[in-house]
Amino acid sequence: MNADGSTPSRPTNSYPQFTIRTVDDMMDTMQSKWYELKPKAIKLRRQGLSIREIEDHLGIARSTLSGWFKDIELTVKQKKKLLQDWKDALVKARKKAVLWHNAQKNKRLQEAKLTALESLKGIDLSNKNILELTLAMLYLGEGIKQSLETSMGNSNPAILKFFLTVLISVYDIDIEKIRCDLHLRADQDAQKIKQFWAKELTLPLKNFKYVSFDKRTVGTKTYPYYKGVCLVRCFDVSIQRKLLHLGKIFSERVIKNKGN
Repeated sequence: MNADGSTPSRPTNSYPQFTIRTVDDMMDTMQSKWYELKPKAIKLRRQGLSIREIEDHLGIARSTLSGWFKDIELTVKQKKKLLQDWKDALVKARKKAVLWHNAQKNKRLQEAKLTALESLKGIDLSNKNILELTLAMLYLGEGIKQSLETSMGNSNPAILKFFLTVLISVYDIDIEKIRCDLHLRADQDAQKIKQFWAKELTLPLKNFKYVSFDKRTVGTKTYPYYKGVCLVRCFDVSIQRKLLHLGKIFSERVIKNKGN
């Protein structure tokens, strides 16, 4: 307040001055920038380029290009080319996506393998108790249980190789006492399949005695990788009985001790 009681006047330049721009002002500035490229964009469009190609080439927003091109009519030939280019790009994108997904899957598989190898570090694979317990759990799921013998059938050679390896290692089974039956599809060559399984299981060819064919498959073609089902038979029911009891008791104890 001044000495005379009046309110002092505020200097006219005491506040910063701002320039207020409307949306239209900003749009005009933006459009003027792009308008310089409009003739070039229209020329490219009339040459048959796609909106995306022009967008990538000139850096103009697709929405703006669409407005500029709404009255431009392409020839039938140009439309066909753009359609074909779109289809080709789609195929390329799908192939790229498949490669990416396969790479990611292989990465996850490799990670799973590494974690499995880490778990195996603490297991003594020469310990026959561990081998027998592992076989018992496998037999509980895959083994033949309704016959007076120890036997397992499968189409996967790795499973049967494990079955045989542990049988021989833990129970000292004589290979000569092992018998193998084959259950094949109608169009499969019995002799060739015998040779395949004999090589995979490292067994003499003479151990393969019985071959049956599924008549329901007559007239249908078998995939080359499918080698039928091989049934490996060991005529010792005492092993079967022990494996089933071992697997059952172990499972029950794990369930009972889950809270400990």
